Amino acid sequence: MILVGAMAAAIWAVGWLTGAPVRARLIMLGLLMVAVLAGHVLLPDGHPLREATGGEAAFWLMLLAFGALVFGYRALLTRVKARARSAEAERAPAPAPGGPMGGDELRRSLRHIVLREIGGPGQAALKQAKVLVVGAGGLGSPVLEYLAAAGVGTIGVIDGDDVDETNLQRQVIHSTADVGRPKVFSAADRIAALNPHVVVRPYHRRLTGEIAADLVAAYDLVLDGTDNFETRYLVNRTCVAAGVPLVAGALTQWEGQLALWDPARGGPCYECVFPTAPDRSLVPSCAEAGVLGPLPGIVGSMMAAEAVKVIAAAGEPLRGRLMIFDALYADARVIRTRPRADCAACGGRGADAAA
Repeated sequence: MILVGAMAAAIWAVGWLTGAPVRARLIMLGLLMVAVLAGHVLLPDGHPLREATGGEAAFWLMLLAFGALVFGYRALLTRVKARARSAEAERAPAPAPGGPMGGDELRRSLRHIVLREIGGPGQAALKQAKVLVVGAGGLGSPVLEYLAAAGVGTIGVIDGDDVDETNLQRQVIHSTADVGRPKVFSAADRIAALNPHVVVRPYHRRLTGEIAADLVAAYDLVLDGTDNFETRYLVNRTCVAAGVPLVAGALTQWEGQLALWDPARGGPCYECVFPTAPDRSLVPSCAEAGVLGPLPGIVGSMMAAEAVKVIAAAGEPLRGRLMIFDALYADARVIRTRPRADCAACGGRGADAAA
């Protein structure tokens, strides 16, 4: 037993010294326990290695069961707390539009205010705006950080996932210490640290058809950074029904795209241009095909810029245009898009609005 204890202490110490995540150290300890139990099962009675590890497997089985019980309890407690916080956020009344900006907010926003296209009125519109971000992953990370830094008054973020080590290569709003935490709460903490004047509303759950309409109706603008077509089509149809503009982005390997889908104001909706989802084999996930780490930052930052333009009524947003960015060859293209009269989502409403 002393031998196993020394080995466990050594694993933990080496992991601590090298900065290995707690989860990785726990996995190594679990593998050590498996090896010890395998030795008790496979080696004959009286074998020196069995004697050095306690002689019998009963003690280690009890220890492993106790550890599993503690781990399960902590995981359950974390889930319960996350659901409680999410439910509290959903029950909270929609915050009132922001009041006058104080001195600290004015100093933060000075570089915006001196921009002729934004100015004081545009910055005031940003403070009063309520923006929903669907997804707190690769695209959601820069979107959330730049919207908060820009002074958007109320930011909602919905995501049902927890932070994983594989996310950290590109989802820069999360840190190593956040591994295992719900993404929306990790993101909310980062936003609060970045700009305490922003009201953050985290929803730790998947966006479903049962909640989408009520949720979207509470916001002025939606930004979609999800990685699956089912949610993209749901977000699009919900925004079309509510008349809420949608800034959506997508990524694959070295390439990203974004557009403003806004049929209520003369543009097409997402389904006008992409009426059906492609076969899954043609669009592999990031886990299957990989993705350039900085790419979500590039596309997500452009999504945030589009959001600021829409809210502040600045410049010409990507309404009726689809931008495609190729990081591998440093190439950007903009394609004109039009409403489609037989669109199942909007019925070509954008053409009527533009007429």
